[in-house]
Amino acid sequence: MLQRKLLAATVLAVSAAASACTSSSNNYIGAEAQVRTERIYVCSGFNCHFKTRLDLGAADAGRFAQIMAAGVASAQAERAAIANSVRYYEKRAGQAIGVIDDGKSVFGASGELGQMDCIDESTNTRSLLLYLERRGLLKHHVVLSNVSRGFFIDGRYPHSTAVLRDRGGKEWAVDSWYAPMADAPDILPMEQWLRRGVMGSNAPV
Repeated sequence: MLQRKLLAATVLAVSAAASACTSSSNNYIGAEAQVRTERIYVCSGFNCHFKTRLDLGAADAGRFAQIMAAGVASAQAERAAIANSVRYYEKRAGQAIGVIDDGKSVFGASGELGQMDCIDESTNTRSLLLYLERRGLLKHHVVLSNVSRGFFIDGRYPHSTAVLRDRGGKEWAVDSWYAPMADAPDILPMEQWLRRGVMGSNAPV
């Protein structure tokens, strides 16, 4: 029993070293102040080590408006449109950086341009959500601060996500870390997201 516990703790520590995150980065204080309706800074390199400027012109604004128009009917439809906006944004972010990141974090990739931990991913996703909000494209949700889960002792390493709240008061995690760059993020009720992540798994518990 003790050996199994030690093994589990070792595996968890290795996973944590690869991808441990908190809810905010010292390298990106005031992220919301950086967001404008014409550009976003894209974090990468773990803990927002690099900030790459992504200029968003009229074509981008038109594309986001087109994507989000599909979500005006309901909060559920808007979340689906947000997922598609994240996919478009991450494709553009990859073009700006010159790297398309894989899902999760790569062990030992800290400090590498284009490699992203969950601080990078959650900060980038929140920046996009703020961009959409400031362009008046969110009709059913408002953007909140990022949230973390995991304390090691609960079998999970720290992990962070962007967060939305719908008009009914329900909070939703918008977590793009598990999927490869430009794939759809996980959008889950916050109470479900907070229960996931045991031993690094994203599976429901």
